[in-house]
Amino acid sequence: MLQTQRLLLIAPSSMTRTAAFERAAALAHAMQMPLHIVAFDYLQALAVAGLFAPEQISRAREGFLENHRKWLAEQAELISKHGLKVTSEVVWVHHPYEEILHFVNEMPLALIVKDAEHVPTLKRVFFTPLDWQLLRDCPVPVHLVTDAYPPLPRKVLVIVDVLRSEDQDAVFNDQIVAAASQLADQCQAQLDLLHVYDWAAVYATDMGYGAVPLAEGLYEALNEAQHEAFASLAERQGVPPDRCHFIEGSPLLSICDFARTHQSDVIFMGTVQHWGLDKLLGTTAESLLHQAPCSVWAIKPPRD
Repeated sequence: MLQTQRLLLIAPSSMTRTAAFERAAALAHAMQMPLHIVAFDYLQALAVAGLFAPEQISRAREGFLENHRKWLAEQAELISKHGLKVTSEVVWVHHPYEEILHFVNEMPLALIVKDAEHVPTLKRVFFTPLDWQLLRDCPVPVHLVTDAYPPLPRKVLVIVDVLRSEDQDAVFNDQIVAAASQLADQCQAQLDLLHVYDWAAVYATDMGYGAVPLAEGLYEALNEAQHEAFASLAERQGVPPDRCHFIEGSPLLSICDFARTHQSDVIFMGTVQHWGLDKLLGTTAESLLHQAPCSVWAIKPPRD
């Protein structure tokens, strides 16, 4: 028998009702899906002390976990009063991403909701924060929340990249816009579709092959080709022309400026895995996580 899809809220280890709680509850109502809340606890001091006094530390750990379970259960009960099915649990684990993958494999998840964590850029060079792992590798859609006012998104900004022409990229763009449109319908939100034509990147790629720079007319032709691909995507997905925005410039700055100017509540995008130097430096999605003026929602291409 098929299980009902549900939302997974990753609560912070601190017993605090954060923005992700409000957003997850509102989305669960809008999507008519059960909500499961999980918090991951781990105290290094208790783990080390347990090597020397295992019984005493085990009791202290269980007492700590029990307090957290009770608090989380209270939050789940408050949310469930509005007619939702809400469950909760607390897990003692050092590496939460591996535990999240267990949830992904064991229950059908429609979405993972989590508060976005702000980590200094330099620190990211030395380790991969959980948010980055979720963006890069998690096969389930991930919503990283910076603010939950209003609880339901009212303005959804979906960004696409039509620069690449491979068939799988075109298919994924359709999937991104379709998923964003479904979200907008469920939330009764306004949807804006944005593509940023990065002519500087096109020029850099051209020069990187040691070729003679393309003539100005060819750059204009590339611009026109992307514009046509963007217009075709919007038409297929039923996005009205007044909600379609084709901009030239730096993708990161342009997206952030647009979201700020139009007061977007969430930036909706697709992400793919990156390896080598790209993984170290990060993608546009990961850069947006650090600089975007609103929450981020990311989906992956369907698994084969």
